[in-house]
Amino acid sequence: MQFMWTILGISGLLLSTSMAMADEQKSDMNMMMEKFEKAGAPGEQHKHMAKLEGKWDTKTKSWIEPDKPPMETTGSCEYHMFMDGRFLKQQCKGEMMGKQFEGMGITGYDNTSKKYTSTWVDNMATTLHVMEGTAGDANTITQQGEYTCPMRGHMKLRSVLKIIDDNTHIFEMYGTGEKGSQEAKMMEITYSRKS
Repeated sequence: MQFMWTILGISGLLLSTSMAMADEQKSDMNMMMEKFEKAGAPGEQHKHMAKLEGKWDTKTKSWIEPDKPPMETTGSCEYHMFMDGRFLKQQCKGEMMGKQFEGMGITGYDNTSKKYTSTWVDNMATTLHVMEGTAGDANTITQQGEYTCPMRGHMKLRSVLKIIDDNTHIFEMYGTGEKGSQEAKMMEITYSRKS
């Protein structure tokens, strides 16, 4: 009889331990889900990006050689937020080096790393550009990336987005070649709101 009470006692202890472990695992799972939801929720940076939604006219200056005057072209871009306000999509059209140009970018803000990340593709390259960086203030985002240029070879890139006001922003791209060359401005795009 004593043996049976011992077995029942051990069984009860194992059952209560299992239940406690299951409750602890459920609690851990709930904590994990809360962290994921918090990290995945749009915040102030996403609301700030949403201010760029709309249609824009663009004026682009491109420097092929730093010591020569830039090529100047015009175009248009449209921005809209997607994925429930988490990412900003940019679609642009215009002319570049006498050819029709089309490009698309996506920008997001990662709540976990506290960084902005941007990607860019266009119909003049097979490169997927990836840039990452931070905001110096609410209206200036600076990002860095790398690129292998067909003419200049491997380059380090730096972009600066300056939001001047609700109707104007300026994007600048700088590049630094290999072997300690100086950073040079490659592009400047002025965006003026259409709607």
